[in-house]
Amino acid sequence: MRKSFLKTLERVSTYDFVTHAKKIKNKTFSDTDKTIVDDIVFLLKSTNLDERFLLYKKAAQIRDTQCGKRMVLRGLLEISSYCNNSCYYCGLNRKNQKAQRYKLSAQQILDCTDTIWQAGIKTVVMQSGEDAMPAQELASIIKEIKSRYDMAITLSVGERSQKDYECWKNAGADRYLLRIESSDPALYARLHADRTVQTRIRCLDNLQELGYQTGSGFMVGVPGQTLNHIAKDIIFIAGRNFDMVGIGPFIPHPQTPFKDAKTGDITLTMNAEAIIRLTNKNAWLPATTAVGSLEKDYRVDVLKAGANVIMPNFSPTNVRKKYAIYPGKKCIQESIENYKTEMNDIADKAGLFLDYSKADSLKEAYYKKI
Repeated sequence: MRKSFLKTLERVSTYDFVTHAKKIKNKTFSDTDKTIVDDIVFLLKSTNLDERFLLYKKAAQIRDTQCGKRMVLRGLLEISSYCNNSCYYCGLNRKNQKAQRYKLSAQQILDCTDTIWQAGIKTVVMQSGEDAMPAQELASIIKEIKSRYDMAITLSVGERSQKDYECWKNAGADRYLLRIESSDPALYARLHADRTVQTRIRCLDNLQELGYQTGSGFMVGVPGQTLNHIAKDIIFIAGRNFDMVGIGPFIPHPQTPFKDAKTGDITLTMNAEAIIRLTNKNAWLPATTAVGSLEKDYRVDVLKAGANVIMPNFSPTNVRKKYAIYPGKKCIQESIENYKTEMNDIADKAGLFLDYSKADSLKEAYYKKI
């Protein structure tokens, strides 16, 4: 094994990314900035089995020390497949006339949330396309869930105004997921129609300022993405000290402009996941549905590389196929009735114990706020 790999691993795992982020915000740079990008690229590129084993082992050790040796469960609920955006990689884009659209009623959402609660899971993750649902409509649902259950509510409904975010926070929402997709303005523009990364970052700023436990992330392998892009995204995420970070491989959808692009490489995805654990030591990192939707289910592998969250799908079975961000989603076939057996099996194979708790943020700054 190359000594340079061990030294690079140590440098990346001890680097102060929050201080780096402050320097970037103040427009001050140093030779160290380029060095850390090069170091992360060096780790990303590794295909040597011994090196990857060491990388994943280090990531898992950090997770176990900082978060506990556990696999946390969150109940996923896809509430609407309508979307007003035209993102070039997403099957829900508004220009896809073949997309099957649906929107769950308030009663359907409450019924599914009750199923999550009865299953013992203490977090519901409500996800949708950017369908322009009135803020008060969703706020009413949030309030009703909070009145019935002692559970955390995570939203993932895209870019909204600060007023809407505040409305949902006041109603009882605890967390918000908003993936950056790319922190590079030029690449972001190539992935999205009529969208800018500056607006995305402003939304993330608003969410953190309002006290949400905030999550972000990106896809690995989107057209035009380089290792430098991935490294800088990792640095961006670490500098923001997010509570949750979700990544997964890009999977081309046949009804998008990127239909002929290659699927993101799983080895590169796993390397990125492990590096994110090195640089976000006490964040919650899901083994995403995307890593379970390739030629085999890689969720156990990603858990062994530092992840610690699984989100079983509790959407009504008749709409799961319609929430087609990419084709071949794992959750379409998953059985709610048998999910405990499957989750136990995944946790056992990953060497983790199942955690049904809310598993709130482990960030010291978050607890100081409350």
